[in-house]
Amino acid sequence: MSTTKNWFITGVSTGFGASLAELLLAKGDKVAATFRKQEQADAFTKKAGENGHGFVVEVTDEAQVKQGVQDAIARFGHLDVIVNNAGYGSLGSIEEIDAAEVHRQFDVNVFGPLHVLRAVLPHLRERKSGHVLNITSIGGLKTFPGVGVYNASKFALEAIGESLAQQVKPLGIKVTNIEPSGFRTEWAGSSATFADTQIEDYRATVGENLKGIQSYSGRQPGDPDRAAQIMYDLVRQENPPLHLPLGKAAVKGAREKFTALIEELAAVAETGDSADFPAGE
Repeated sequence: MSTTKNWFITGVSTGFGASLAELLLAKGDKVAATFRKQEQADAFTKKAGENGHGFVVEVTDEAQVKQGVQDAIARFGHLDVIVNNAGYGSLGSIEEIDAAEVHRQFDVNVFGPLHVLRAVLPHLRERKSGHVLNITSIGGLKTFPGVGVYNASKFALEAIGESLAQQVKPLGIKVTNIEPSGFRTEWAGSSATFADTQIEDYRATVGENLKGIQSYSGRQPGDPDRAAQIMYDLVRQENPPLHLPLGKAAVKGAREKFTALIEELAAVAETGDSADFPAGE
C-alpha cells in the first residue's frame, strides 16, 4: 500500500504553507497548492514537477475555491489531506478597527475555510477517509489586547473544527486544529494589517502589545520547517489529536487558559447550577 499522500493546501506563498509544501515535495507526497497570483502558481508548478501543481484560488471566492478543489482532484485522482492555512492578522483595538476590515478578516479567516470545507467534504465522504488540518492559532484559544478581531476569527475556526470532527468521525475523516504561537512567518509583518491606536485609554494595553508584536517579528522562536515536519508526521498517526498547540508559548498559553477557566468554573458553578428549574419541576 502506498504511504504517499495527496495534499490540498491554501496560502502557499509564504509561512507555514510554503514550508509545508517544500517538505512534502521533498518527501515524495503530492501537493495541490493555492496562490493568489498566477505567476506564483506557475513558478510553483514549474519547480514542483509532476508531484505538485499551483492553482490560483482566492479563498474568499467560493466558486474559485470549488473549481480549485475540482481541478486538484482531476489532476491527482484524490485528496488525502486538506490544510486550511490561508489567513492573516487584523490587529488593533476592537473599537478602532472599522467594519469593512472586520468583514475582510472574517472573509479570509472564517468564510474562506468554510468554502474549502464545503468544496472538499463530498469527496472525503465518498472516500470515507481524509484529514483536515485547520491552521488556527493560540489566539484561537486565548485572547490578547489589540488582537480581539483576529482572536474572534480564530475562535470561530476552532469551533468549526471541533464541530466538524464530531460530524465526520463516523465517516473515517479526521480533523486537527493546529494552534501555533509566534513563528518566523510574515504573520506580524507584511501579512498583517494594523489599526493605529489613537485612543489614549488604549495606549497602555493595545498600543504596548502591538509594539511588542511588531518588534518581535522576525525573531519569534517558532520554526516553520519544524512545524511542517510535525504536520507531515501528524497525518500519518492512527489517532491524531483534535488540538495541537505548536510552540512553547502556545502550550503554556493553552494550559494557562484552561487552568484559569477551571478555577473560575469552580467559583461560579453553584450559581450556574441554580439557574435550572428544581429537580422534578
